[in-house]
Amino acid sequence: MFRFAALMTASLAGVTWAAAETIDVKYYGKLDLAPFACTDVSRSSFINRACYDKSQQFMVVQLRLVYYPYCEMSAGVFEAFLNAPSMGHYYNANIKGSGSDGPFDCRTHRLPKY
Repeated sequence: MFRFAALMTASLAGVTWAAAETIDVKYYGKLDLAPFACTDVSRSSFINRACYDKSQQFMVVQLRLVYYPYCEMSAGVFEAFLNAPSMGHYYNANIKGSGSDGPFDCRTHRLPKY
């Protein structure tokens, strides 16, 4: 058993779970999370996870079971979202927007290509 565990540890060395994870993002399609820093969220009733690629200013957020994309979002806004007293309130007031006029809507902002 020890040999098997050591072999598995050696084969996974240097690999993060995000690096080996591909998700389906609504309105975007398949997305490899390798370039993203992901944060699992346990203090919100509907936000489960937030992943951010600083170089592309691109966030995907998991609301319940569905991932949604947000484009041209500064690292400061992402940090404020993660640190907000209520992530849901911050999301609804500062990120979500309404329709295609949302502040980070990928239909009106640059959509990164991976």
